Amino acid sequence: MKKATLLLALFTSTSLVVRAQNGTNGSPAKDAKPPVVVNEVETNCYLKWAARFEERGAEEVADGSYNDVIITFRNGSSADCFNGKADVKEGKITGFYLRLEDGSYEEVKRKWKYELKDVKIINGMSITLITADEKLINVLFIKKIKPKKKGYEKAPEPSDF
Repeated sequence: MKKATLLLALFTSTSLVVRAQNGTNGSPAKDAKPPVVVNEVETNCYLKWAARFEERGAEEVADGSYNDVIITFRNGSSADCFNGKADVKEGKITGFYLRLEDGSYEEVKRKWKYELKDVKIINGMSITLITADEKLINVLFIKKIKPKKKGYEKAPEPSDF
């Protein structure tokens, strides 16, 4: 009995809130505008790349020097992505560099919050590195993303015959 009373009270209060937002008689006001979407998902270059890695997966990153990586710098919800190169040994990043406009490279040197050792690569992305000033850095091996899975070919419609 208590559950039914609570459910009735919840329904009634919800109805009153909806009526209050639409106008006093339950119908929208003549000059009512459509609601504005406030909670749009904010995205940035890092989130786009991370979604692609998550969606497709990545091949194993072998030892060597890669001059086709993307280095991301994140602070809060903003991110900047730059071309760069990275050196890999035993499945770990030993150094990474930003590509300058003239094609040369500059090593990424920061004051790190934690000692940099064993910078592992998981699913084509480095673990997140944290600077002393709380910036987040990742190295993305974009050429290691697995190819897009092939879709099924649709059959023709009967009207096509």
